[in-house]
Formats: sequence, structure tokens, C-alpha cells
Amino acid sequence: MQRKYLGTGVALALAILSVCAFSQPQDKSKRSSPPGVAEVALTGKKITIDYSRPSLKGRKLGQELAPYGQVWRTGANEATTLTTEIDLEIGGIKVPAGKYTIYTLPAQGAWKLIINKQTGQWGTQYDQGQDLARIDMKQASLPQTVEQFTIALEKKSPTLATLNLDWENTRVWIEVKAQ
Repeated sequence: MQRKYLGTGVALALAILSVCAFSQPQDKSKRSSPPGVAEVALTGKKITIDYSRPSLKGRKLGQELAPYGQVWRTGANEATTLTTEIDLEIGGIKVPAGKYTIYTLPAQGAWKLIINKQTGQWGTQYDQGQDLARIDMKQASLPQTVEQFTIALEKKSPTLATLNLDWENTRVWIEVKAQ
């Protein structure tokens, strides 16, 4: 009889532990693709990109990672988010203040930046019907290999920055202007 209650008690304890484990916020810094943040202030207003930073780990960009010709989540894990306190012009396209998801369409020559109105989803849950814009990015070669994917917002003037995506030996970038 005691074994029956012991087994039930163990099962109940395991169930409680599993519920507690899933209800606790996950420490994102312990993931294999840790979190990253790119920030810049233009005309005194903040622009922030939150993303996760995958590593090459011997894999090739355009093949195993960010395959050419396929929409990519532009990072890892949750969808990469762009939050802007001001209206922007990105590559000539007007982007109102607010929160967006960033995807990219990698290609051998030029990439496209995709600004999507859907937010809060896992990175692989892309809905093309929610696209605000698809914008051509410029591409350059980097002199050294970048192992871990990096997004940077590089301030050029009080109203202008470049959005840089660096990985492997590739940089794709686009101008971001305050409106």
C-alpha cells in the first residue's frame, strides 16, 4: 500500500517540478545563441533592435545558415524586433514609429531587408501578408571572419545611422534616417 502512495507522490512531485520549470522565465544568456541589442539615438529618440546571436560553428553562410533565396529570421530564437520612437526612412521607405519584426532575404549578391508588422512570434513564424516593406540592402566583404552574427546601428550624424548585419565575411547594410 505504501508503494502505491510513494509512486503517486513521486509522480505528483515530478508534475509540479515540470510546471514550475516551464513557468519560470528562461535565462536567455545561457542559450547557444545569446541575446544581442543594437541601439542608437537619432534626434534624441531611441531606435532598438533586439535579436539572438547564432555562431557559424563551421557552417557556411548562405548554405546551412541563412540559406540564399529563403526568408531568414535574421538571428535565432524569437523573431528579431525593431522598436523605434520616431518615424524613420529606411532605404528610402517610410517606417512609422512603433514595433516591427525584421526578416531578411539573403542572396549571393544583394540581400533584402523585410520589415514586418507582426510582432511577438517565434522567429520562424513569418507571415508575408504582414510585410510593411522589402528593401534592397548593400553588401560588402569584411576583412576578417565574424564568427557570431552581429547587428549594429552605427550613428553617422544626428539624423542618420547605418544598420549593419555582419556574419562570416559579409556585411549587408542600409541607411536609417530620422524623419
